[in-house]
Amino acid sequence: MIKYILFDLDDTLYPKEIGLMAAIGQRIHQYMEEKVGLDPVAARDLRRHYLQTYGTTLKGLRVHYNIDTEEYLAYVHDVPLGDYLKPDETLDQALTEIQAEKVIFTNATTEHAHRVLRFLGVEHHFSRIVDLRATNYKNKPQPGAYRYVLDILGARPEECLMVEDSMRNLKPAKEMGMVTVLVNSSGGDGVDFAIDDVTQVVEVFRQIRD
Repeated sequence: MIKYILFDLDDTLYPKEIGLMAAIGQRIHQYMEEKVGLDPVAARDLRRHYLQTYGTTLKGLRVHYNIDTEEYLAYVHDVPLGDYLKPDETLDQALTEIQAEKVIFTNATTEHAHRVLRFLGVEHHFSRIVDLRATNYKNKPQPGAYRYVLDILGARPEECLMVEDSMRNLKPAKEMGMVTVLVNSSGGDGVDFAIDDVTQVVEVFRQIRD
């Protein structure tokens, strides 16, 4: 029985096409140039390498440059969310229909998550936010991050349904025994369900429940 639905935040609760994560990505690039002192080409190449190797740019910068983590997180999330997000009544209704505890599981910060949820008008649906600090800075797709979530919730993997826009981030969840849903995608091998829009998770939940 599914008791918990773990939602990724960015590019999952809203469409990738709105460009918010691209704006955050630009802030990451600026940080690497302005704070770390890299030239634009090196910043681009290293960011790509860190994402492939560690799952996040932050992890790579922590390992290789010993950066101030909190400064980085504040800098890259300093984006005018109102330029990208607005209340989503359809999402609000969909979340209302899902009778399970809803949790945000994000590689970002609690502060950023709260801001995104407020702009979308859906903050009241989520019982808690499990962010990068809560997982002791272990990020998806590191298996340790998922174990932290389970420990925090006191949950077994088979009690969790995980909703993500990243196939890579769903792989450890599936291997642990969670039900996996790839969102903003028309298909995906190796996941249990693939949906075009996050609101369709309602149908997935009904299918599992019935």
